[in-house]
Amino acid sequence: MALTAELEMPTTFLEIAACPQCHSKLAVDYEHSELACTNSLCGLAYPVRDGIPILLVDEARFTKKI
Repeated sequence: MALTAELEMPTTFLEIAACPQCHSKLAVDYEHSELACTNSLCGLAYPVRDGIPILLVDEARFTKKI
């Protein structure tokens, strides 16, 4: 499956989806195949595997540099 096809999320999903950690909105990060939290203080990014977002904090990658 192409990278962009795997990350195509229905608009309605992105409107209601929220970061499980801080409850901020999520944005598609095509470069890393992730859904990234839009809250810069949170800094978590959730993987998308086979077109399925894995919205588990334990599976998230911390993107904020300290």
